[in-house]
Amino acid sequence: MRTFGLAGWEGSGKTTLMVKLVKELTDRGFTVSSMNYVAPGRDIDRPGKDSYRHRAAGAAEVVVTSTNRWALLHELRGAPGPAVEDLEPHLTPVDLLLVEGARRDGHPKVEVHRPSAGRPLLCGDDPRIVAVASDAPLSGVDVPVLDLDDTAAVADFIVGYCDLEAG
Repeated sequence: MRTFGLAGWEGSGKTTLMVKLVKELTDRGFTVSSMNYVAPGRDIDRPGKDSYRHRAAGAAEVVVTSTNRWALLHELRGAPGPAVEDLEPHLTPVDLLLVEGARRDGHPKVEVHRPSAGRPLLCGDDPRIVAVASDAPLSGVDVPVLDLDDTAAVADFIVGYCDLEAG
């Protein structure tokens, strides 16, 4: 399974690009899974939900299931969060695992950047960023710059970089 990520500051458009890429790549015949790292302090479970109550009571793991999907919630209880490569063995094998966030993990990434947001580029300090998708031209960047609004071009880059072949 190939792993590739999207990195960038909050509000840069990572989720929007991620959703478009998943659709583009699955439309091309690739099997894709996604992983989304949420900001520190945010939780994926909410007070009042049964799963929350199970975890609060001390359950190490809670499986939430329905006729449509299931999810496994693993309680860390203060332990550090796992890296992407630690979670990969828990996933069904697919052509591509797309990761949103997790910018410090070791997989290659496209940085999502909007100069109008006033945030610095990350690619200068991170060799794992292999391209930047931007909504405006950039200069002085040592990696390919892709048009953030051209999802097909970003997908082409990822397919080529990961040497993917649709099955």
